[in-house]
Amino acid sequence: MKMTMVAPVLTVTLLAGSTMRAKETNQQKRDAIQKMATDTLNNLYQIHPAARADVQRSAGYAVFDNMGVHLLLVSTARGSGLAVNSKTKQDTYMKMISAGAGLGVGVKDYRVVFVFENQNALAHFIDSGWEGSAQADAAAKTSKQGQAYSGASEIAPGVWVYQITKRRASPAGDPARYEVLQG
Repeated sequence: MKMTMVAPVLTVTLLAGSTMRAKETNQQKRDAIQKMATDTLNNLYQIHPAARADVQRSAGYAVFDNMGVHLLLVSTARGSGLAVNSKTKQDTYMKMISAGAGLGVGVKDYRVVFVFENQNALAHFIDSGWEGSAQADAAAKTSKQGQAYSGASEIAPGVWVYQITKRRASPAGDPARYEVLQG
């Protein structure tokens, strides 16, 4: 009985979020993405202070929020974000969507910060997006210690990623927090 209630509840939750977002103007959507990106970077810098230097010396970076749903044999994730060219300070607003298969049930709220070592990697990401099987698995692994991007994972030549997942609020009412996933 409980399993039959999961699908309708998840569906209603996702549709409600999509409907509320659809009523926003383009400027309101961009403002919300900017705030999410700023908040995400601040959370990342608190959790992993060395990440600030990684982002500051990068050719560019991208920040995305994602909501993933895994229901029985199907998983989907969607989100939005922006890529920033560190040299020109140009923002490129983007959407992210993924689908997969595998047994499971759950909802995952997470943020992803991509860091680009060079302009070619940044340009390729903006022009072509990023494709990756097992994105979450790749992002959750920690790189070799002592590397310039300790705490991040290299997912392609010149592209590093930090994944931050939202922890649930404690029963005592402590606020939800984000943490870098480590392998």
